[in-house]
Amino acid sequence: MSWTDVADAAAAVCFLLGALLGLIAAVGVLKLPDLLSRMHAATKPQVLGLLLMLLGLGLRLRDPGTIGLLVLIGLFQMLTTPVANHMVARASYRAGQLRVDDLVVNDLANDDYEGPSRGEP
Repeated sequence: MSWTDVADAAAAVCFLLGALLGLIAAVGVLKLPDLLSRMHAATKPQVLGLLLMLLGLGLRLRDPGTIGLLVLIGLFQMLTTPVANHMVARASYRAGQLRVDDLVVNDLANDDYEGPSRGEP
């Protein structure tokens, strides 16, 4: 058994685990009851699934230029997903779409933000 056979088998395992985590994320988004739980289900397994897919693709293709591009994709995904979900959670809190009594810690309870006044963008 050569190194390429081992890398191809590891790539197949990464692809299967990544697809399974994507499926778990989709089921979580459909079945969980509230917005924050759905956001958690959409981010954690989905990002890990994507990283496993990128790892499998890197193991399968074995081209240094492609691997560098895959690393950049994974890095940008890891940087942008938490920020985007934080902003969605904050916006939904301010819009009153969360059940505040279900929160264990509410750091925004004393936030005096009232939204933009009329005439401001």
